[in-house]
Amino acid sequence: MTDDHMQVQEFFGVRAARWDARFPDDGPAYEAAVASLRLRPGDAVLDAGCGTGRALPYLRRAVGPTGTVLGADLTREMLDEAARAGRGSAALLLQADVARLPVAPGSLDAVFAAGLIAHLPRPGENLRELARTVRPGGLLALFHPVGRAALAARQGRQITEDDLRAEPRLRPLLAGSGWRLLSYVDEDSRFLALAARAE
Repeated sequence: MTDDHMQVQEFFGVRAARWDARFPDDGPAYEAAVASLRLRPGDAVLDAGCGTGRALPYLRRAVGPTGTVLGADLTREMLDEAARAGRGSAALLLQADVARLPVAPGSLDAVFAAGLIAHLPRPGENLRELARTVRPGGLLALFHPVGRAALAARQGRQITEDDLRAEPRLRPLLAGSGWRLLSYVDEDSRFLALAARAE
């Protein structure tokens, strides 16, 4: 396991038990972001870096009982909290690294990723691995329940243009990783970049 992985696991592991209580009002933002994927009954979707699984019930509702929902996270404590919250019934929970997903090529219709991109050790490679799992034309939603400026303020720092989520940085990063940016929203109430798997 790399130092990057250990740092991510340590950061989220000690915060897992209190994670949902810190952000109790995010549900509607998650629901709206999931809706942007336009999933249909029977679709297959991955929540990459699912954490405590806040998106999983909305993803399950979107794909219905015949669909497939996978929730993958590097941190066991986060997955344990997802199971404790009853979200394991909405998805198959996997302790997995987004750099090496146990998912067949082109087997997914979409990937949902909340707050993931800031924690990717090798963003280009990692986004390419997500692209590998999605059929051509399938969608990727990079989401955060608050925008970049609001998140920076919450963390006591200034917003910077070298942030990977800044549109001038994100668009070419996605293009080089097998994705085409379709839409980009960065406002106080949400960050949502929607991309399609290149044909």
